[in-house]
Amino acid sequence: MGRLWAVAGAALLLGAAPAAGPGLVRVRLDTSLGAITLALDARRAPVTTANFLAYVDDGRFDGTVFYRAARSKARPGAGFVQAGVRTDLRRALPPIALEPTSGTGIRHLDATVSMARGPFEASATGNFVLTVGPSPQMDARPGYAGYAAFGRVTGGMDTVRRILAQPSGGGTGVMRGQMILRPVRIARAVRLDGVPRPTGRPKVWLILRGAG
Repeated sequence: MGRLWAVAGAALLLGAAPAAGPGLVRVRLDTSLGAITLALDARRAPVTTANFLAYVDDGRFDGTVFYRAARSKARPGAGFVQAGVRTDLRRALPPIALEPTSGTGIRHLDATVSMARGPFEASATGNFVLTVGPSPQMDARPGYAGYAAFGRVTGGMDTVRRILAQPSGGGTGVMRGQMILRPVRIARAVRLDGVPRPTGRPKVWLILRGAG
């Protein structure tokens, strides 16, 4: 046990990311404000994790942005940030089934990774949120399906907090005042564990960029 702690300590001193635990797959988001490391729970949320990794492995998140900062009025410094393909159908993959928290047991605590979705349960595609502080209102409860939490932020929460603090405005409805005025770019999303498994689907956004 002492040797394991020594190895872990050395890794931290050298700046290396700690190894993923059983059933976890790590992803690093390289943003214009710093890196964020996620650990996705492929064992408890296999559908949601596989979907997210498909976007990563295809490069569909590369060049997208964090575009929303939803700050809590009741709890200063808390809330969530949202990123992904927005409504760009050129990057989007087919929507997936909802894996509710009542089934996975993964709650919306501080530093949770969760999928954004539309009004229908099976409508999540390529948009996600990172929480700052507990967000139990996103969990499933009787009469409400909630959102699919599927992992944790294991590194770079300081970057997430900086994104949450970015000036915002615009938007309509529930997003009113929450659109980041200067969106935070995701230069690259890369899988840190396992072998990439690209979907093989056409990368339409790259084809059209080349044609332009």
